[in-house]
Amino acid sequence: MKILKLFSRKDPRLYENKGDLYFQSKAWGKAKIEYEAALANVERKSSDDAEFINRLEKKIRQSKESLALEHKKSADDLAEGGYYEEARELYALALELTADTELARTLAKCLQKIESYAAEETNDPADVTVAAEKVTEPAPREEGDKYFAVLCNTLPEDVKKAYLGYGDTFKKGYTALNQGQFEQAAEQLSLAMKENPSPESFIPLELATAYLNLEKYAEARALLEEFVKNHPEVLPGYQLLCEIYWETNAFDHATNLLCSIPEELKESVAVYLLRGETSFRASKHPQAKSIYLDFLKSYGWHEPIARALARTLEALGEIKPARQLYGEILSQCRSCGSQIDPFIKRKYADLSLAAGLYSTKILELYFSLVQQDPEHTAEYHQKISRIYSGLGNEAEARRFQLMADKLSNKE
Repeated sequence: MKILKLFSRKDPRLYENKGDLYFQSKAWGKAKIEYEAALANVERKSSDDAEFINRLEKKIRQSKESLALEHKKSADDLAEGGYYEEARELYALALELTADTELARTLAKCLQKIESYAAEETNDPADVTVAAEKVTEPAPREEGDKYFAVLCNTLPEDVKKAYLGYGDTFKKGYTALNQGQFEQAAEQLSLAMKENPSPESFIPLELATAYLNLEKYAEARALLEEFVKNHPEVLPGYQLLCEIYWETNAFDHATNLLCSIPEELKESVAVYLLRGETSFRASKHPQAKSIYLDFLKSYGWHEPIARALARTLEALGEIKPARQLYGEILSQCRSCGSQIDPFIKRKYADLSLAAGLYSTKILELYFSLVQQDPEHTAEYHQKISRIYSGLGNEAEARRFQLMADKLSNKE
């Protein structure tokens, strides 16, 4: 496929250098992919550079171990909050990645605990209540100063410092905004703006977010147009203002806004995505395709850009390359040990099915989607039935069609 060939590079050290950049920024999965690509290139060339090969193998191991630890930490947080299915998947991914005997033993124990919780829920309804009280109930939302501090800790240091200094009214508004209480957020943030009238304030960005969720587009637009003048270096301002322009079909305004972005931001992934999305929403699909391809040719593989390109190819009716690109995204996720987005699984499986590609690989995707997206189980069972029929297994085809019909009748 010509589109995918755009991502290839031949010099193994280029892959290694890119992997080093990812590793330094703690993007372990992406680093692993680049190091493996470097190693594959070396091996294809029958290189006798043993030192280079050993270095790559060591970097791959380090990336895998770092990614395994990251998955374990995320899984621990999910398990503590009672999200066992998600935690199980991450523990299993971590176990696949690690070669550390001690970590593998710990992960195996974590998986056993998850299974025991699931068994309790299945076998003893009386125990479920107790287990839920002790373990499965997500931690209650933190309130007041503590919850506000948690929110602020996710922000860049300069923004965090500013938010902590805006006072109690802002604290109430920002907390309400992050809890989805948009009317209350708008009221409190509006008052906080009056209490902090400086043009350097970040409060208009948060108030505009509340207005956007309340569909008060004119108010949000006025705030944001002024905000980007005072903060030309803050990307979230442009992103939010573009959303306002898209919602109100003001696509020319969005295009002009993105042209005015400072040069040091223009080559960022975020701006490429905003430019492409603006063209896509304006139904200028060939232009959107060109923007995404330009990025991939210049900078190599980047999943959000690839996803946007696949969606654009679908809109253009280029179904085969779209399906192949979704397949490449799946492959990249498996290679780096990341969780695979059910949306990507579904897109690839649906486009494959539409093309008449019946295979066990597509079956496996639909079976996994039944677990990850149970709301659409009837639809997935129907598609599983079609695949079995296409493979000549009429008994299984009938069985899954009956299951699909039974679920549909319940709805």
